Amino acid sequence: MKLDETDHGTPALEGATMVELSIDGQHVRVPAGTSLMRAASLAGIPVPKLCATDSLQAFGACRLCLVEVDGRKGYPASCTTPAEAGMCVRTQTQKLQQLRRNVMELTISDHPLDCLSCSANGDCELQTQAGVVGLRAQRYGWEGKNHLADAVDDSNPYFRYDPSKCIVCSRCVRACEETQGTFALTISGRGFDARVSAGQNESFLASDCVSCGACVQACPTATLQEKSVIELGLPTRSVLTTCAYCGVGCGFKAELKGSTVVRMTPWKDGQANEGHACVKGRFAWGYATHKDRLTQPMIRASIQEPWRAVSWDEAIAHTAAEFRRIQARYGKDAVGGITSSRCTNEETYLVQKLVRAAFGTNNVDTCARVCHSPTGYGLGQAFGTSAGTQDFKSVAQADVIVVIGANPPDAHPVFASRLKRRVRQGAKLVVIDPRRTELVSSPHVRAAHHLALRPGTNVAVINALAHVVVTEGLVNEAYVAERCDTPSFAAWRAFVSQPENSPEAFEQETGVPAAEIRAAARLYAQGPNSAIYYGLGVTEHAQGSTMVMGIANLAMACGMVGREGVGVNPLRGQNNVQGACDMGSFPHELPGYRHVSDSTVRASFEAAWGVELSPEPGLRIPNMFDAARSGSFKAIYIQGEDLVQSDPDTQQVAAALSAMELVVVQDLFFNETAQYAHVLLPGASFLEKDGTFTNAERRISRVRKAMPPLAGLADWEVTLKLAHALGLPMHYAHPGEIMDEIARLTPSFAGVSYEKLDRLGSLQWPCHAGTPEGGTNCMHVGGFVRGKGRFFNTQYLPTEERTSRRFPLLLTTGRILSQYNVGAQTRRTANSQWHAEDLLDLHPHDAEQRGIADGDWVGVSSRAGQTVLRARLTERMNPGVVWTTFHFPESGANVITTDSSDWATNCPEYKVTAVQVEKVLQLSDWQRAHLERLKRQRELMA
Repeated sequence: MKLDETDHGTPALEGATMVELSIDGQHVRVPAGTSLMRAASLAGIPVPKLCATDSLQAFGACRLCLVEVDGRKGYPASCTTPAEAGMCVRTQTQKLQQLRRNVMELTISDHPLDCLSCSANGDCELQTQAGVVGLRAQRYGWEGKNHLADAVDDSNPYFRYDPSKCIVCSRCVRACEETQGTFALTISGRGFDARVSAGQNESFLASDCVSCGACVQACPTATLQEKSVIELGLPTRSVLTTCAYCGVGCGFKAELKGSTVVRMTPWKDGQANEGHACVKGRFAWGYATHKDRLTQPMIRASIQEPWRAVSWDEAIAHTAAEFRRIQARYGKDAVGGITSSRCTNEETYLVQKLVRAAFGTNNVDTCARVCHSPTGYGLGQAFGTSAGTQDFKSVAQADVIVVIGANPPDAHPVFASRLKRRVRQGAKLVVIDPRRTELVSSPHVRAAHHLALRPGTNVAVINALAHVVVTEGLVNEAYVAERCDTPSFAAWRAFVSQPENSPEAFEQETGVPAAEIRAAARLYAQGPNSAIYYGLGVTEHAQGSTMVMGIANLAMACGMVGREGVGVNPLRGQNNVQGACDMGSFPHELPGYRHVSDSTVRASFEAAWGVELSPEPGLRIPNMFDAARSGSFKAIYIQGEDLVQSDPDTQQVAAALSAMELVVVQDLFFNETAQYAHVLLPGASFLEKDGTFTNAERRISRVRKAMPPLAGLADWEVTLKLAHALGLPMHYAHPGEIMDEIARLTPSFAGVSYEKLDRLGSLQWPCHAGTPEGGTNCMHVGGFVRGKGRFFNTQYLPTEERTSRRFPLLLTTGRILSQYNVGAQTRRTANSQWHAEDLLDLHPHDAEQRGIADGDWVGVSSRAGQTVLRARLTERMNPGVVWTTFHFPESGANVITTDSSDWATNCPEYKVTAVQVEKVLQLSDWQRAHLERLKRQRELMA
């Protein structure tokens, strides 16, 4: 793809009436209101600028972009002057040249002229524009007052702030406000004393700065610059790729010297992020070359024996022989595989193909089982497809935004910036969450309603909201009559109208005042455009699937599906969890969500793969573990998932893996699961491979190899070798050929190809002959995929995980901005400076009752186990509820989560665990055993 790196100075306008004008004698046609600067740039006439950039609104501070307009006095700034019909503009005259040179001279008079030794030499807009305006001398000297000796702020681990080079253009401040929405930066002082300040003259690290890097990207000088650039120098080439963290799927330019990454720059034309990023995607990429990386295959006969480094050929041959041995002895269904939501679509597709076609079983599953499998089931039942309805841009059209069980500023920060921008513009926000998250109340963002429900009562709240909609006449009757199934709606209407579903009836159970629920329901129903965004706080419950269907019910009843600004939108956690599901990673579904029992679908795959496929659904992850503990499941191939740390009831997971005769782990690092492995196959990071990821908005984006795999093979090549060794020929020379096969066999991907992805940047499935070339940004326009939208009665059933005298508190879990998932990547970067351990958040009232002070070590006990964490007292928690993260293996957060799970999908109930918390002086028994086991396994590795 040819990149257009032109910065047109001000943002584009859309939908305005076109006007014609003359610029330097050239005829120009642009939308009315377009800045003269942008109009000139689009015509190939660059105007000098410093404070202007097309990612920010015009500011008019530097006065370098002055122009002349016939009939107007003075010299207006082109960045703030809108184009009008009939204008005659001149950008290059002798007077303008003199004015610009004078402005530049004044700017340079308080700037160090160390260009040759400056780390931004060759990438400095001030340097470039000084040449453009023809500055050749500086008359003012440096003898008077200046800022050249101002102290450098090196506190942030990723970038440096050097105020001596600041020209006070305010681009960094504006980026923090407009792009990120954190408002951490300001201009302090006036006149000569004006300077960029983080917080109230704090260091960047101590301030509210979230290290998204928007300020660094906006800075036109070396004032704010990546430390990697300062150390390594400027990059010499770039590769377009897609971030491998959360489900937003940000586009990046990996900028390199040779095969060394110098920096990751958000791609301006990335359709998921539009040039923005977060601290993880922009800065936390150092794990890719970390010293802990596995770079050589290893094998051992038992988990008590030392590892032996071997060649790829020996490792593959040994693995294949062991799988064949176990199947010959115990039967073909004694083995299975786990696909990775971290790997590409192509790699995931190959693993499920390997399991079905080479192993001859449907025992394949993915991490979506423990996060968003209720989304697949619930939305599939109601709408006919199991994915989000909108693209991220759609939030800009929403009048009411409902966020349920999600904390986007921490888990999906780039989308959160879009959401917060829309709220600042006037959209109303409803947050349904046990915690007072940043979206409930923070600078410049405040929720209209916070329904602080008790964990486990989601379905009660959604039924209460629906009760208000139905009983107060807020149903969109015309929409329902045209778009929805009449019998199921009638039954649902009668169900939610019952008095036992009223907000008043549920008030004691949920802890949410009835008046708040009624007000939130009216706000949502009256929109006119209302959108729902939800996360794992919806799905990771015993009634996760019920809740997803309840959300779909509410959206359909109010007519909030099928156009911009509305919809039901799951915020997927991992970078390719949507893609892993799309690729057929569930034991009952082939790629494209088609059941294995469908003989017609199965026949198409059998013809393509040359094997006979089983029509019987295989085992889910919990079933595999149960079967392993009972002795009937003996071998597993795990690609890119750390099940021991991420899955619930850690001790039971460890027991299952310990009972197997063959555990094959393919990953970047020696993780918790690898301690129970017999074969270790080195994985490849996203920087070392080609392929695609699919984000939460169904957007398929390219991943491109920026450096060679440290272990010699990309993950797809490893699976290919294993398939060959098992007697299943797979002939692909490049991942593009794998995608071609996916497109041939999967209707929703029929129009996807690397050629089209390279040309258009990304595609959104469904993408086929019946959709626009770029796919489908908004689902269910004019009708649902299943035909008529179907309503389901969502009876609230209290979770079995209830508080008691022994366990009086409810634990819920989540993520934090700086760390990611099981922490395998982020813990190996400087992100740990913000969050170095998992903490237990609890309300001061609960802490006082137990004699706990902030920072004390506390034991957290449940019916599954016990662990010890450090306490953090915060009024963001409600009394009776505690919260922690699961980013550090030594914390053992999932030692205390139970095996309770969703009725339809077995998604674990991470969000509701009854616990007791008490002050302690030593680690838990599990933690001591874990440390001893880890020490022993490291010795065996050495």
